[in-house]
Amino acid sequence: MNRLHRWLCGSARWKSTVESHILPWTLEGVDLGQDVLEVGPGPGASTEILRGRVKHLTCVETDASLADALRQRYASGNVRVLHEDATSMSLRDGSFDGAVCFSMLHHVPSAALQDRLLSEVCRTLRPGGVFAGTDSLYSLPLRLLHVGDTMILVDPAQFPARLEAAGFGDIHVELKEPYAFRFRARKI
Repeated sequence: MNRLHRWLCGSARWKSTVESHILPWTLEGVDLGQDVLEVGPGPGASTEILRGRVKHLTCVETDASLADALRQRYASGNVRVLHEDATSMSLRDGSFDGAVCFSMLHHVPSAALQDRLLSEVCRTLRPGGVFAGTDSLYSLPLRLLHVGDTMILVDPAQFPARLEAAGFGDIHVELKEPYAFRFRARKI
């Protein structure tokens, strides 16, 4: 993430937005289970909320400084932070009841790598495990926020087929125009 984006995602305003809008909308009616994987937590606004809702939370973050900061913040408790690439995770097959990602897929630098990430998430879920998340829709402010930053937007119309190809079924994608879409799917 560029400096402005990093600042915004670490701000109290963003944390409030995540807590009051993003997580409630994304996880409405979703039971994640007890052992949950969070992919790409960034500064951890969602992690802070999720850790109070699940028994065990494992976060996979590719940015070393963000992973280190999260690891220090949650040194004791139910959060484990791994610094690794979510397109090639070291986690065992079938480790989790649920997985989530919030507004991070567009930071993955290609559609092919996004698809690898989806397959990896599916691999780490137990049969029937749920994968839920959200990502952004195009807007000029979003584009400006990503100047000098990766922004490979996911087409919500094509996303169900991509999730199915990764091994998911019971797929639901819903738009919240003009800002975002949410998705839910289950490992077959």
